[in-house]
Order: sequence, then structure tokens, then C-alpha cells
Amino acid sequence: MPKLSVNIDHVATIRQARRTWEPDPILAAREVELGGADGITVHLREDRRHIQDADVEQLRKVVAVPLNFEMAATEEMVAFALRIRPQTAMLVPEGRREITTEGGLDVAALGESLRAIVDRLFQVGIATSVFIDADPRQVDAAAKIGVAICEVHTGPYSHAFHLEGSLGARSQMELDRVMRVGALIHSAGMRFNAGHALNYENVAALSTIPDLSEFHIGHSIISRAVFVGIRSAVTEMRALCGR
Repeated sequence: MPKLSVNIDHVATIRQARRTWEPDPILAAREVELGGADGITVHLREDRRHIQDADVEQLRKVVAVPLNFEMAATEEMVAFALRIRPQTAMLVPEGRREITTEGGLDVAALGESLRAIVDRLFQVGIATSVFIDADPRQVDAAAKIGVAICEVHTGPYSHAFHLEGSLGARSQMELDRVMRVGALIHSAGMRFNAGHALNYENVAALSTIPDLSEFHIGHSIISRAVFVGIRSAVTEMRALCGR
């Protein structure tokens, strides 16, 4: 059954809207753990629009579940990861003007520069993940540079599902793409994760994909938490993910 790592960035988004001290992402992480999550994910962006350095430092000290640290492939972030030492570091593309991550990392184009980062993180025991589109080329490139985990971008599937209102022809096609790439990831000896724009309506169809290790879901859970609380929102999503 796939695990669930919950992204708590948007708890910090609410806090930063007022530049105050609440809501506290650390307390949110504790509620996420009590809700049954298998991991915590945070993205420390270059512009610090939500999660701050101190949040990550504190989370690394207090959370009992694995911490997945999303980061751009920059020297600043590599140095931070080497100091904090999360269980996994996920390399993602990042743009100042984007609202959220808009696509996968082009590992095929950046291969050699990323290999050095993967090696540095590996030396201190950090497993490296890459966020990629459902493209076999990217899987091959990730395997060549020694990546441990590939997270497949599920945005195209999620948006097709939303437009169709359920699992229709277009979303099924995107789901099949994710499934095929997942099989390639697994056969290459890497762990297969999935995430982006997943919610309470569309996640169930993915939960039966063979060899899928973990979902990374954030916005939908925090949105649901407005009405039912974080702990209950996580518990509900956990059940839909297959456990």
C-alpha cells in the first residue's frame, strides 16, 4: 500500500500572509503525525514565500516520521540540506513567478550538474529524489546519475480528472502514462513516488498502481483541514491512499 507524506507548506503560507507566528507549522506537523501520515514534506523556496529556514531546522529535530526536503538544485540549498540532513532531499524546478511547481525537473538536460549534488548528499546519508514528468527519458537520466527516488508529476492527470469530473478518457490516458513510467522507475531499481494536485476525489485511482511507494500531497489536505482539522483531514486521505 502506498505511504502518505504530507506537505505542510501552506500552513506557513497562512502565517506569512500576516508575517506573524501563527499558525505554527511545527504544531501542524504534530497533528499530521497523529493523523497517521508516514512522512512530512516541506519546500524551502529561494524567495522564502512560506516555509522558513527555522521551520525546517525545528522540524528536523522534532518530527518522528521521515522529513522530505524539497529544494532547488542550488549551492545554497545543497549546503542547507547537508547541514540539516533530512532523510530525503527532492530536487525540483523552481521559478520566482510560478504559483506552484509547474512541471518536472529536466534531469536529462541537467544530468552531470545534478550528479555532483546526488553524490554529495549520498555521502552524508541523504537519499536524493527528483520530481519528473511522466517521461521515460527522465527516468533513464535519473538512473544514470544515481538517484534513489523518482516522484512522478501527477498534475496532468489531476487536471484532466477535474475537467472531466471523474475518471474519463483523458485522465485515464494520463493515469496510464504515470503507470508505465512507474514500472520503468521500479525496474531501474529506484523508488516510485507520485504527487502534485492530488486530492480526495482523484487519488484512489492511483492507489492501486503496482510498485507505487508513496504519495506526496499538501494543498488538498490543508484545504480540507479548514473544515475538519488537520488530524482528521490526514486520516481521511490516508484511508483513500489504500491503508
